[in-house]
Amino acid sequence: MKTAISATLAAGALAIPAAPLHAASVEIEAEGPVIELNVYESITAEPDIVTVGAGVTTDAPTAVEAMRQNAQAMTRVIDRIKALGVDEKDIQTTGINLSARYDYDRENREQVFRGYTVSNRVSVKLRDIEGTGEALDALVAAGATDISGPNFGLEDDAAAKDEARKRAIERAGARARAYAAMLDYDDVEVLQINETIEGRGPSPANAMRAMDAESVKVSATPVQPGMVETGVSISITYELVDDEEES
Repeated sequence: MKTAISATLAAGALAIPAAPLHAASVEIEAEGPVIELNVYESITAEPDIVTVGAGVTTDAPTAVEAMRQNAQAMTRVIDRIKALGVDEKDIQTTGINLSARYDYDRENREQVFRGYTVSNRVSVKLRDIEGTGEALDALVAAGATDISGPNFGLEDDAAAKDEARKRAIERAGARARAYAAMLDYDDVEVLQINETIEGRGPSPANAMRAMDAESVKVSATPVQPGMVETGVSISITYELVDDEEES
């Protein structure tokens, strides 16, 4: 008896395609029973990078003035970031927003124009984990009005993912062979493998904190990097088989 398995494969999954990917459906035939196992394996490691967000918000009567003031303030923040030894390639603008500002006049029940607000934010990748707290304090002292993060991670988690992948395949294979033994089959053969890459670190701290330069303490803000996790989730389809000598 043959069992047909429908598999969806992404063309060019193992190479960079010159054209857009197109899904192709293939049929995999199996003589014996089929079992599909889902396994997740992760590796924890000490982070070697940390990403923080820093922003400046300014208000002014006109859009031009609001943009001018914001540009000056943000230039001071970026100069301070560079002074910390951060490479320019590790500083990225993530958003600039200009909007009109209104107050609600309860007596007349109408919106009253008050001016313009400009916000400018950058994402900064720090490679000195131990200096994260001092860097945050320095950004606020330079004029940053909000801070987000820190988000810890790994610069290159390929080796960790390879180890997680190896463990996942070994665990799935052992479990599949255990099923085979319980059902009086000799071994298993792999028919299909699907993989999902998991996150590179803990859930980001996206909450934005309003800051005031006067609130910066003499001692650096305490920051605990802890450990980060990276891993893979695999789905493997096996066919339960008997040795050819016995068939």
